[in-house]
Amino acid sequence: MKKFSILAAIVVAAIMGSCTNSTPKANLKNDVDSLSYAFGLAQTRGLKEYLTQRMDVDTAYIDEFIKGLNESVNAGDNKKKTAYYAGLQIGQQISQQMIKGINYEVFGDDSTQTISLNNFMAGFVTGTKGEDGLMSIDEAAANIETMLKTVKSRVMSEKYGDWKKQCEDYMAEIAKKEGIQELGDGIYYEVITEGKGDIPADTSRVTVNYEGKLLNDTIFDSSYQRNEPAKFRCNQVIPGWTKALTKMPVGSTWNVYIPQEQAYGEQERGAKLPPYSCLIFKIELLGIE
Repeated sequence: MKKFSILAAIVVAAIMGSCTNSTPKANLKNDVDSLSYAFGLAQTRGLKEYLTQRMDVDTAYIDEFIKGLNESVNAGDNKKKTAYYAGLQIGQQISQQMIKGINYEVFGDDSTQTISLNNFMAGFVTGTKGEDGLMSIDEAAANIETMLKTVKSRVMSEKYGDWKKQCEDYMAEIAKKEGIQELGDGIYYEVITEGKGDIPADTSRVTVNYEGKLLNDTIFDSSYQRNEPAKFRCNQVIPGWTKALTKMPVGSTWNVYIPQEQAYGEQERGAKLPPYSCLIFKIELLGIE
């Protein structure tokens, strides 16, 4: 009985030791031992970068990572522990990747706002356990499609409301400007040079030079600056462009004023092009292919 107790104590100590943050001591008695060690070492190539860059692990706590690593590896076929460690892994993915991705989708680059983690987890756990929830999974997917647009639109309006109002006021003033003509759908243009060539269809491939500006004269795109005309089909651009190009004779140069509804709307397209921007384009139609 005494011998058994001593042996049991040794086994427990060995197990407990393997689940700490210490480095197991290698014992290379034969070629298989050496191969095993080599395999283990080789698999760590790039691991630290992966942990820090992809899993957001602070290397100051690398011992905690080793502790969890040892515990997970030594769990073996223990189904209970396997389920627990899987939960830890999925939980980290939710915390470090999924929530951040959803927040960006809903709130853009506004890091001060976030979805409700409690409600997210209430839905996630309900679905995982197959319980009856406040809605079905299919209903949840459909609600996301509709509610995301509503919430995102409200968030964007709150954030860019002043800019949106400036653009609306600007377009209202443009409509009154002498020499301005209307294309429809709130789009206006003025002729700089009137061409004599053919007018493209919406499926035509055209060659153009252009410069795009905001109402504050910020240039956000320009083929002139690239010293290379652009080529594309008329129906492959924003609606405001399509409507203008399919009215322009080749050889024309117009200034075209496009409201946000016929441009990029509430989309965030980088610092140079805020949501709800009305756009002012100088468009020079060089030819039709």
